[in-house]
Amino acid sequence: MGRVTLGAALTIGLGGAVWAQGSADTIGAIRARGAVLCGVAGTTAGFSLPDSQGIMRGLDADGCRIVAAAILGDASKVRFINTTATNRFTALQSGEVDMLVRNTTWTLGREAALGLEFASINFYDGTGFMVKTASGVNSVKGLNGATVCVQPGSTTELNLTDYFRLHNLRFTPLVIENLEELRAAFIAGRCDAFTTDASSLASFRVTQGANAGQYTLLPEIISKEPLGTAVRKGDWKFFDVVRWAHFAQLTAEELGIDSENIESFRSSSNPEIQRFMGATGDLGRSLGVAPDWAVQIIRQVGNFAEMWDRSITPLGIQRGINNLWTKGGLQYAPPMR
Repeated sequence: MGRVTLGAALTIGLGGAVWAQGSADTIGAIRARGAVLCGVAGTTAGFSLPDSQGIMRGLDADGCRIVAAAILGDASKVRFINTTATNRFTALQSGEVDMLVRNTTWTLGREAALGLEFASINFYDGTGFMVKTASGVNSVKGLNGATVCVQPGSTTELNLTDYFRLHNLRFTPLVIENLEELRAAFIAGRCDAFTTDASSLASFRVTQGANAGQYTLLPEIISKEPLGTAVRKGDWKFFDVVRWAHFAQLTAEELGIDSENIESFRSSSNPEIQRFMGATGDLGRSLGVAPDWAVQIIRQVGNFAEMWDRSITPLGIQRGINNLWTKGGLQYAPPMR
């Protein structure tokens, strides 16, 4: 499908503004083709990066799989489409992808002006900075006059400018769109610091193996970066499925349900668990999916803790504010009833 301009995509009907990008029935389109088209980065360990067998792995990749499990009953029915920081929104607007799970920050501007809606937050993050350990720099305040590597078209670029202006610091940006090239520029010494989401910096450091100690994450986190899943505005049935697929993982974690023990909960007399398992109520029908949609998500992908431990824990990142609300974190699922 060709690109759709913002003006052409917005049509006005009796119900108000309607975003007419792509198919009005994303769920129907997914079922017809037999796969979810999911926009990812494809270059970030822990979030979306192919393994040695070419299988896309990571928190974002699994965020695509839970939707496939809910709609198609098969978490493997995903076509991963690599996107960049600058073309990701066009890919979603034009219908090239059904959903975008690409370390993408939920902001007012993106939701109000681009015809997108953020359905969930899978990682609460913030803009961080990395330097070479040998530099001796231990604070962002020590980067006055530095050259900083940054991607264009990202919230990081804006955060960098705002922070340095606020603190009367000077910097020279080295702007490179391709993330691998940006990382290579930092390693080669073309910039004094590298800035992006702190999670992505931790991911980069882990991939350096024995050389990881050569790189230091500075302590400052200079922004709020709620990273989540974006879909096109207007197709609210698909929005609901994407949002509640995430909430189902959180609910399962709260209830102690995981991929290993889920079958043992079929005999539970707990009304909440019965609804979760699809044994009572009509939650699946309300969403337009099978009664056992949540079961398929947990059986095939796991609850949120399983997904986190599989992808993020190896990066050395503590769960912290990404924990469940019952453990002092921000992850909170409304009642499934």
